[in-house]
Amino acid sequence: MGTGDGQSTGGAAVPIQPPESRAGRNLPAAVAVGGTLAALVICTLIFFPHVWILIVAVAVATATWEIHTALRKIGAQISLLPVLAGGQAMVWLAWYRAEATLAAFVLTVLACMVWRLRGTTANYLRDTGISVFVAAWVPLFAATSVLLVVQDNGAARVATLMIAVACSDIGGYALGALLGKHPMVPRISPKKSWEGFAGSMLAGLVGGALTFWLLLDASPIKGLLFGAVLVVVATVGDLIESEVKRDLGIKDMGSMLPGHGGLMDRLDSVLPSAVVAWLLLSLLI
Repeated sequence: MGTGDGQSTGGAAVPIQPPESRAGRNLPAAVAVGGTLAALVICTLIFFPHVWILIVAVAVATATWEIHTALRKIGAQISLLPVLAGGQAMVWLAWYRAEATLAAFVLTVLACMVWRLRGTTANYLRDTGISVFVAAWVPLFAATSVLLVVQDNGAARVATLMIAVACSDIGGYALGALLGKHPMVPRISPKKSWEGFAGSMLAGLVGGALTFWLLLDASPIKGLLFGAVLVVVATVGDLIESEVKRDLGIKDMGSMLPGHGGLMDRLDSVLPSAVVAWLLLSLLI
């Protein structure tokens, strides 16, 4: 009777489990998926920057559906059609101007209020409130990345945003996995440590300074400020989604990205960061 991995035990084969990181993920799968997504973003921004709008539109619809599916497990619901349709309007109208996106959001809120009248009176306020929350959290926040790409040197602005978030993620994972001992918010995310946050901040500062200097032809000092703020916002965005998932009693929003969970599990830090990046770059550049 074998005792090693993949050997038979009592006549039954024991499957070899894929290696997991200290964050509880399949690390090879996570790296492969992350690298593929990064390559898609880079190629799009270099060769077809306005295709970014299509990518954002598809991501918004997918993430909205994932949240809708997760909510159904606890008996809650969103006004799915208004949020999906309004989300697309917010994203595509951002190509035109910010005011149009804001108008689309307001109309989406109104549509959610009316749409929910079709059901029972029970939990009307809960479901409508969730619908408005999702409409702001996903499409409205994502639309600010479109506002970035349609500006002068827009591809570089979006790249600056994505690099800052990636630096925060990679720096936090690297130092957290090596040295993480002091949890930041153990009730929400037990594996997120202050040591990991320090790694995020260090990587974010370096990434911010370099992208401002090399991509935006701007002062690296401004880049340091940008990187520091984006690290804080990205971390908070990750914690917000973790709190939502704890409230729903789930580990991941979906399963479409091996090693990562759902698409929403990859967008959690990007969405609020896009809003702040749009505001900061408008002020600093």
